Amino acid sequence: QVQLQASGGGLVQPGGSLRLSCVGSGFALDTYAIGWFRQAPGKEREGVSCISDTSYYTDYADSVKGRFTISRVNAKNTVYLQMNSLKSEDTGVYYCATGWGLRPEMCDDWGQGTLVTVSS
Repeated sequence: QVQLQASGGGLVQPGGSLRLSCVGSGFALDTYAIGWFRQAPGKEREGVSCISDTSYYTDYADSVKGRFTISRVNAKNTVYLQMNSLKSEDTGVYYCATGWGLRPEMCDDWGQGTLVTVSS
C-alpha cells in the first residue's frame, strides 16, 4: 500500500526558509517520480515541483524557480523541498504525490499535507 507523509511545515516570516520532507512507505519510492503541490485557501491545488525517480529530471513552477529546490535520497525513501526566500503567496497546504508533472491529475497517490504559513 502506497503511503506518503509530508512534514516540515510551519510558520515562517517573509524571506525565511523551510525544508519539507516527503517520506514514502509500503512501496519502492525509488521507482517513482514524486511531485510537490500546494493549495492555498480558496484556491485550486497547483503544482510546485517534481523530480524523476533517479533525480535526473526536475521541473518547477515559474513562481518558485530560483527559490525552491527539490531533491531526493532514495536510500531514505525521502523527497525534500527546500524553500528559500519565502513569500506570503507561498502560504498553503503542501502535498507530495507519486507521478511526473505539475498538474494534479498527472499524479496518483497522495499523502496528507503539511501547512506552510508565511507571515510577519
